[in-house]
Amino acid sequence: MYSQLIIQNNMIDKKWLEQGFIDEPIPEGTYVKAEIRRMCKEKNALIMAHYYTEGVIQELADFVGDSLALAQKAATTDADIIVMCGVHFMGETNKILCPEKTILVPDLNASCSLAESCPADEFEKFVKAHPNHTVVSYVNTTAATKAVTDVVVTSSNAKQIVESLPKDTPIIFGPDRNLGHYISEQTGREMLLWDGACEVHDRFSVEKIQQLKREHPTAKVLAHPECPPTVLCLADKVGSTSALLKYSVENDAQEFIVVTESGILVEMQRLAPQKDLYSCSS
Repeated sequence: MYSQLIIQNNMIDKKWLEQGFIDEPIPEGTYVKAEIRRMCKEKNALIMAHYYTEGVIQELADFVGDSLALAQKAATTDADIIVMCGVHFMGETNKILCPEKTILVPDLNASCSLAESCPADEFEKFVKAHPNHTVVSYVNTTAATKAVTDVVVTSSNAKQIVESLPKDTPIIFGPDRNLGHYISEQTGREMLLWDGACEVHDRFSVEKIQQLKREHPTAKVLAHPECPPTVLCLADKVGSTSALLKYSVENDAQEFIVVTESGILVEMQRLAPQKDLYSCSS
């Protein structure tokens, strides 16, 4: 068995710890996908893959989706093991919702720049420096940051939840300043924003979108609210990953400029193979 070949005498190779994953030669003749599926059946494990993972991972997964949706799905299953193909906080979210299950994150060095932009100890100091504020945090945070939060939101429900708070309630919103700015504009609520961002979404530029728009003038621009305000101004649709996916499938347009992590194009193309998609990342 391949798993027995990579771990012997309970010894863990130091390089595995350094690189965050096991990277050993695969025995000749091993059909990796089939072996993974065999082991999943043997160990009663399910593979969850975030929309942003590579296509080959999404194809192998039992379920593909947003981080919270995957954790919610995991909680409804009778699997003993959940393999969460994503970043650290996604594994933590799975554990919060599935405390009785074993949660595995295949790459221990797969981190989220947005979550890392909000260290829990610094965020706690920030919260204590602004007493009497309701703390609203985006789900893309570590469990430690969530622990000093009053309400955890997604990009899909942040507007609704902020609007539900009494109008005289002062609000801290973290960690994404771009999402916070967007929600503030949508609700008319002034919020104290933590100065964090996703480095991928924060890098998208107006110039690149305008270039793609010149090349594909009929294309609709789809943007995630983690993008800067100047980028969101150019979008035909602003929404969560799932919302953008749904729009690309249901809208009559045949071309889309996608302004979020390029991994989502795998699922978009699978659900709407007749449409043309252009990644703003490329």
